[in-house]
Amino acid sequence: MPTATHHGTATACPIHRGAIVDPAALTVLISRLLADRLPASAHPVVVFTTPVLSDARHHTTAVGALQILRPHSVLAIDSVKAIALDSGADLSEPLLVVDIGAHLSEVALLTDGTVTAACRGTMGTSDLATSSPAELVTAVTTMITKMLRDHPQPQLVDALDRGPLLAGGGALHPELTHQLAARLHSPVQPVPRPHTAAVRGAARAARSAQHHPALSISPFAPHA
Repeated sequence: MPTATHHGTATACPIHRGAIVDPAALTVLISRLLADRLPASAHPVVVFTTPVLSDARHHTTAVGALQILRPHSVLAIDSVKAIALDSGADLSEPLLVVDIGAHLSEVALLTDGTVTAACRGTMGTSDLATSSPAELVTAVTTMITKMLRDHPQPQLVDALDRGPLLAGGGALHPELTHQLAARLHSPVQPVPRPHTAAVRGAARAARSAQHHPALSISPFAPHA
C-alpha cells in the first residue's frame, strides 16, 4: 500500500490488522489516490469495504476520511459480502466465505445475502515470512470451528459441505487452498482474481446504489 505523508512523517499503512490506526494519514492517502482525479463538481457515490465485526467507531472514522471526496452518499459493505457479489455466487443458498488477506483473515456465513455468523483473526499472508502455511491454515480452521460451536445452525453446516469461497491474497497460494480443503474435508473454491475480488464487489454495489438510491445506507450501519 502506498505511504501517506502527514506533518512530515510517513505512515506506511494507515490501516493495520483491519483497524484504522491513523485517520489523518488515511485522509491524505485517499486524497493522493482519488481526490485529485475527481472533477471539482463531482459528488460521487462512495463504497468502502469493512472487515466483518467492525464497530461503529471504525465506520465513523472511515466516513470522516472519505469526506475529502465530497461524496453524495457513502455505502459500507462487508468485504465478505463484496466478495460474494463479485463471484456471482447464489446468495439464496447459505454461503461460507473465507478471506485471507495480508494482515487479517475473516470467515463469515451469508444467509440470504446477510452476514449471520462471522469470525476474524489478526493473521494473514504477511505472517508467512515467520509462520508456516500450516499455522495460517490452523488459524482459519480454528475460526470456522469456533463458528460451528458458537452458532450451531444447519445453514453453516450446509455451506461448509458445499465448500467455502476463498478470497484474498491467501487464495493465490495453492498450498493454503489444498491444506485448507484437507483440514475442512470440504471443496474450497478460490474466486477469480481473489486479491481484488472485494474491490470489484464494492464497485458492483456502487453501480447498484447509483441506479437505486434506496439501496444507500447509513454510514454507521454494520452491513450493506
